[in-house]
Amino acid sequence: MNRVRTWAALGFACVAVGLSTAMASPYLTLFLDDAVRASAGQIALCLVAAPVSAVVIATVAGRLSDRLPSRRWLLVAAASAGCLSSALTSVVRDFPVFLLITVTLTASAQVMVPQMFAYAREALAGSARIAMAMSTFRTLFSVAWVAGPPLASLLLTTGGFRLTYAASAVVYAVAAGVVLLAFRHRRRPDVGEVRDTQRYGADASRRTIWLSVAAFVLTWSASNLAIQALPLHVTRELGSGVGTAGLLLGLCAGLEIPLILGFGWLSTRLPVHRLLLVGAGCGAAYMTVVAVSDQVWPLLVGQLLNAASIAALGGLGITYMQDMLPRHQGRASTLYSNAIPTGALLAGPVLGAAQHAGYRMPYAVGALLYVGTLGLLLLARRRPDPVVPVTQ
Repeated sequence: MNRVRTWAALGFACVAVGLSTAMASPYLTLFLDDAVRASAGQIALCLVAAPVSAVVIATVAGRLSDRLPSRRWLLVAAASAGCLSSALTSVVRDFPVFLLITVTLTASAQVMVPQMFAYAREALAGSARIAMAMSTFRTLFSVAWVAGPPLASLLLTTGGFRLTYAASAVVYAVAAGVVLLAFRHRRRPDVGEVRDTQRYGADASRRTIWLSVAAFVLTWSASNLAIQALPLHVTRELGSGVGTAGLLLGLCAGLEIPLILGFGWLSTRLPVHRLLLVGAGCGAAYMTVVAVSDQVWPLLVGQLLNAASIAALGGLGITYMQDMLPRHQGRASTLYSNAIPTGALLAGPVLGAAQHAGYRMPYAVGALLYVGTLGLLLLARRRPDPVVPVTQ
């Protein structure tokens, strides 16, 4: 019964956090342009400062969380920061004030995602299906992102940004309540226990960890290119309408959900590392298809490859990193989550150059990035730990 209660609480919190994020973040640029009346330079500053501050705060929080007696209060603080951030954004229209909110409260709220996965890993310790459980929680985020943007669009048309961000604040408050009332206080192991490698397993080498982090940075950079360039590629290169881009993105999101669960199930039978290699291969194949196609239909078929890549690398990546640092789940989860905004920053200059080089170029670059991901994952493959004889 306790295990079922834990799954239910984690699942509900995942949906709440995913929904609140999906309601607010897709409309950030529009909010800055229409509501704040920010200049192009101010918008660029905000779009750079937001991910950088999120990475810095998440890194500090990740290291801190592995030293705290429990992650529960850190999760409550992160959800509360998100609630306050959205509530203030609903009324603030001054750019310096908004930027301050973004680099403090909004960035702090993003700590919740990696720390929730770290809490889930510890809460489900001993389960033979941890990777599948993590994939299930990742699926709930995908479901929230399917529902969040349309809901936000409806709120925007009825009550503007004030209502949209107020609703996001309410959902964050619900998430904080779920953590406070339904998450159990889990005592973290003390320093002596954490050093017990026979109980927790040994950490991977620094080389393996950082090669893996670099692989995920390339992955998320390629994924960002695939999403951001698609509307422009479809309209400018293929001569189709914006609605076609929406259809392709929606098809990918729809395929993602069962594929994430499918790869989670496969992880109980095959090594996670091997599934990640499959995901990188699918990503390289998809980007190549888009780069060379002159019609829309190959892109429709290619969404299966695209969704498989996201499902494998996005659904199993955090589990893979957690396996490398079994005694530092907060740090492991943060290393993975930080790869997402870092990859987005790397994709920015490529998207800018595509205005002159054409919108096939981001997909050619993305194919190379996925090939790089394959190479880094092969180099980062962990060798079995040597068996240490036990002396009496």
